[in-house]
Amino acid sequence: MSGNASPIQWYPGHMAKARRMMQENLAMVDVLCEILDARIPHASRNPDIEELAAGKPRVIVLGRADLAEPKRTEEWKRWYEEQGYAVLACDARSRREIAGFSPMVRKLLEDRIEQWKQKGQSGRKVRMMAVGIPNVGKSTFINTLAGRKAAVAGDKPGVTRGKQWISVDAGMELLDTPGILWPKFEDPEVGELLAVTNAIKAEILDREALAAGLMQRLCRLYPEAVVSRYKIEADPEKPGYELLEEAARKRGFLVAGGEVDCERMANTLLNEYHSGKLGRLTLETAPLLR
Repeated sequence: MSGNASPIQWYPGHMAKARRMMQENLAMVDVLCEILDARIPHASRNPDIEELAAGKPRVIVLGRADLAEPKRTEEWKRWYEEQGYAVLACDARSRREIAGFSPMVRKLLEDRIEQWKQKGQSGRKVRMMAVGIPNVGKSTFINTLAGRKAAVAGDKPGVTRGKQWISVDAGMELLDTPGILWPKFEDPEVGELLAVTNAIKAEILDREALAAGLMQRLCRLYPEAVVSRYKIEADPEKPGYELLEEAARKRGFLVAGGEVDCERMANTLLNEYHSGKLGRLTLETAPLLR
């Protein structure tokens, strides 16, 4: 979106350690629970998980669905189900919405659970591993699922660091793992979307470039939100920087000499996106609709 075609490098040392921890504990679990951000259901998916999963049954949780457009969330849910995954879309803070998670896991593993019963292991617990990128809402999901503050949550990348087994209900326990990214984002748009949603520190990218890319994407996907909020023509064919400048002029963000203050407009756009002032927005379109 910003025109920067260079791959983005972002791989702190603790993430390499977390990846090793996941590999060492995979043999102990029956199912992998992959938490994604419903606003960016593709960009928030770590491609390394496919290799790490080693054929384990998987549940995909589209978290933060309360911040995403419901129609697009349903489209992504259907698309992932077509790929063979069990999928739950939810607001990670809602116990009512998360109530469907345990039955979904049991249905996914019903053949294996039946085998345990036949072997006299009817009391055996289902063991799960929760995986996801940083700041995707994983800890909030786990705490709601467990009905208590069992996992450390925070609004910045890399808060969860250690290994934690958490009892979900009488027959299930879940291993929380630190959020991990992959070493390099080959697609710059993926890095931009992760920065926009705070999965990585926005400071590693130029904030004006980030906001310009977001503005252009919003003009394409949600032109009505752009027109309503910023009073400019939502033309997705225009360069993002031009759109940002137009919005800055409309807001009266000017500096000495009448020059537009694009830095202030960039920060305003990103803050208004994060605060939900632009509405419930999903920044990626499900593949089956492209």
